[in-house]
Amino acid sequence: MSIINADSADWVRSEIRGGGTVLVDYGAPWCTPCKVLLPVLEDLHQEYGDDVSIVKVNCDELPDLAGEAGVMGMPTVIVYKEGQPVEKLVGLRPKAAYQGILNKVLQA
Repeated sequence: MSIINADSADWVRSEIRGGGTVLVDYGAPWCTPCKVLLPVLEDLHQEYGDDVSIVKVNCDELPDLAGEAGVMGMPTVIVYKEGQPVEKLVGLRPKAAYQGILNKVLQA
């Protein structure tokens, strides 16, 4: 599975509710920190493979979904497990921050 660019709020909700671990990146194409985050997400995808679904949400195209998630700044990364948000990071963080959260969630 690859990083998924969401085009439907209903699809994202379904993916989150589907269980497992889902990392959702809420951002926008014009957001420079969001662009910097993309290679980090690609590395995480390579590292975690099918253990973690990675979904990118364009807040300009899906503003209602971003509002539901409480996105106040970009990028916002929310990690969901079994349909529930377990961690939320606002702003660009080092790769190790995302790894630490994913490792903790996957071991729980």
